[in-house]
Amino acid sequence: MIKRDNQLKLLSPVRSGPITFSNRIIMAPLTRSRADNPALAPTELHAEHYRQRASAGLIISEGTNVSPKAAGYIHVPGLWSKEQIAGWQLVTERVHAEAGCIFTQLWHVGRISHPDFHDGALPHAPSALNPGRPIRTVQSGRTKTVTPHAMSLSEIQATVDDFKRAGDHAMEAAFDGVEIHSSNGYLFHQFFSTSSNIREDRYGGYIENRTRLLFEVIEALKQVMPEERIGLRLNPMMHDDGNIEVNADTLPTFDHIVERLNDYQLSYLHLTRPMRPFKNAYTIHDVIGHYRQIYRGLLVANGNYQPEEAEQELQSGRADAIAFGRPFISNPDLVNRIKNHWPLAEPDNSTFYTQGAEGYTDYPEYDPDN
Repeated sequence: MIKRDNQLKLLSPVRSGPITFSNRIIMAPLTRSRADNPALAPTELHAEHYRQRASAGLIISEGTNVSPKAAGYIHVPGLWSKEQIAGWQLVTERVHAEAGCIFTQLWHVGRISHPDFHDGALPHAPSALNPGRPIRTVQSGRTKTVTPHAMSLSEIQATVDDFKRAGDHAMEAAFDGVEIHSSNGYLFHQFFSTSSNIREDRYGGYIENRTRLLFEVIEALKQVMPEERIGLRLNPMMHDDGNIEVNADTLPTFDHIVERLNDYQLSYLHLTRPMRPFKNAYTIHDVIGHYRQIYRGLLVANGNYQPEEAEQELQSGRADAIAFGRPFISNPDLVNRIKNHWPLAEPDNSTFYTQGAEGYTDYPEYDPDN
């Protein structure tokens, strides 16, 4: 049984570099497609959404495109323009007014995109390999990915610069830090994997080459913020419709990444465990336990946790904090519900990626008297 509220480790503070998170309940990044304006900037609606959830020990914002070339989903906000900085300032002001803490997740989708997002040009990726993924654009509706453009060395350097600029803008917008989205089959993950990266230059082949871009971005971000304000997300055992293949290179690659992360004083490492079982000889299902033995910093575990299991992970020392995604959609007061052992509301899937307040800011807090 889950412990009573005064014993819950989920509700205890945890220090991460210069920041103390008020509890260990982290709001995971959640793409919600509400930036339906020409500037792709956050609005008052975003500010209210995040304000409602500011009791989380840390909010990690929805994935935020570092440049127009990073885009691959409809109505996703960015962090390259003055309008976007101003929009995010609305968000951070509201969260901080509630004594909350918020990082922004810096995102580049790589080949999980379409020419509709790039004025007809091809998406950028490590290699010209089509993942064959379904995708939706405003112009074409439901369609599929295309064979991307293999990035040149100068385009890779430009991408590093894009992340650095976005990190600088995040500090200007008063975020408490940033999370590098280096998981879930997007750009960094595409460089990591031999199923999506067949380059023969300094960014392909050996593990050190395939992981080079990530560490170049970390070094670039360190020029505009303390490394203690940089978090990083990995999904080592992701297996999604052939997008990224779990193969003999997967575990050595991610072991190398996590081992090298110990050389930095990062805010945290955010790990996603497999969401569902699948048959593959190279899969390790206990991702959290495996990397707890390797990573020496603050470890955030993610992957369909319910409060009781989350508490057990913390009590056992396997993780230092737990990230919740879907529960935060329909429970803006998730921390209070866990504290009081109140039931969790179920989210409405039909409003996940629509526009407007419905299914975004209209979920009520729990009323014990009603």
